[in-house]
Amino acid sequence: MEIDREIDTRGLNCPLPILKAKKSLNDMASGQLLKVVSTDPGSMRDFQAFARQTGNELVDQQMLGSDFIHVLRRR
Repeated sequence: MEIDREIDTRGLNCPLPILKAKKSLNDMASGQLLKVVSTDPGSMRDFQAFARQTGNELVDQQMLGSDFIHVLRRR
């Protein structure tokens, strides 16, 4: 998977990771991939809801150590 942009939101709690992802996605072309790294456990649920509400595709979610990784495809 080729990531087009990555943002680090470690240490930030809801809604900041979502807001930063939204801002990044707005600057990206359709089909590009955004990787968001977060330490907020609630981000797993938050990014699922964000994808449903915005029409962006949640391509992958995983936990690596204390990090939560989210990959979104811009609609």
